[in-house]
Amino acid sequence: MSNKSVSTTATNTSAISRRLPLFSIIAILVALIIYVQWPEAQQEKISFKRVVAVKMVSVVLAEFIESVEAVGTARANEQVMITSKYSDIVDEVYFDDGQKVNKGAVLVKLNNLEELAKVNELKANLSESRAHLQRLAELLASRATSESLVEQQEAKTKAIEAQLVSAEAKFNDLTIRAPFTGVLGFREVSKGAYIDAGSVITSLDDLSIIKVDFYLPERLLTHIHVGQQISAVNSAYHDKKFIGKISAIDSRIDVSTRSIKVRATINNKALKLRPGMLLNISVLLQVENILQLPESSIIPIEDKHYVFVEKDNKAVRKAIKIGRRHPGMVEVLSGLVAGEQVVVEGALKLRDGSALSIIAQDAEETAAKAKSPVENGSKN
Repeated sequence: MSNKSVSTTATNTSAISRRLPLFSIIAILVALIIYVQWPEAQQEKISFKRVVAVKMVSVVLAEFIESVEAVGTARANEQVMITSKYSDIVDEVYFDDGQKVNKGAVLVKLNNLEELAKVNELKANLSESRAHLQRLAELLASRATSESLVEQQEAKTKAIEAQLVSAEAKFNDLTIRAPFTGVLGFREVSKGAYIDAGSVITSLDDLSIIKVDFYLPERLLTHIHVGQQISAVNSAYHDKKFIGKISAIDSRIDVSTRSIKVRATINNKALKLRPGMLLNISVLLQVENILQLPESSIIPIEDKHYVFVEKDNKAVRKAIKIGRRHPGMVEVLSGLVAGEQVVVEGALKLRDGSALSIIAQDAEETAAKAKSPVENGSKN
């Protein structure tokens, strides 16, 4: 009996030993399944409880400056090529290259000795003729001469006067003067040189005011008017703006381009602008106060636009309607009110109901951006 019991016990132990690896494998499989399944459920809990750090800005009511751009070429207010009416020798040159001169300043004097002599001769003849006419008039009063002789002397005096006017005009034309105040170009003549009629002596530009002509689409005809403000920039001065105004609008529309020609004037007392410069023109169309948001806070989904706001430290998605845009900023037509806080950084990580951690609120930066000018304001 004892031997039999020992044998049975040994058999059971042997069977258990053989099944032990199987139990181990089953235990490992169960543990593996639990390991694989547990993180997914736990991850959902972690995801739900995850706090997203965001930066928020305020919806601001700020100026929205709507403008349109064009390109034009600078021109002087007045410009002329200084030439000679007569052929003669240059006696004196009274200016240097690039000199600023006033109206009436003497620039060049041509040889005028012959004309001066003729003027003096005619003045002497006129003086003698007038004296003779006076004597004849006295004689006619005492009936010592005939009326016809007096009339002949009067005609002779008038002829001499006309000749003197012509001679003095030519004499004056030999002294070439500046027709208006401005800046001279390069000197093209020298003292002692013989010049022909029409020869260019120099150029003269009135740079105190710069004119610029540019074209705008005909659809803007009702949005522009004389006196409207414009700003101009040139690559030579980087971000410096030159302020001017529209001085004239063409009476006709260009039929080939369907555009209208506009002329503006810019004060140029500092003489920084020069004729021929390429100017980028911005025409101010209107200025109004509107609600604005940074573009980065807008989340487009299909044809709708959304933002995230904060409520009880959780993200709440709100639908809004947007309008015109300019670089970095968007007009808010509806869905938000001034001063309301919206997420500007971190919005892509959020879902409706996500926990928030606000790291910054930058209302001043938003307001500063909103004051920047609009170029070609457009609707979305």
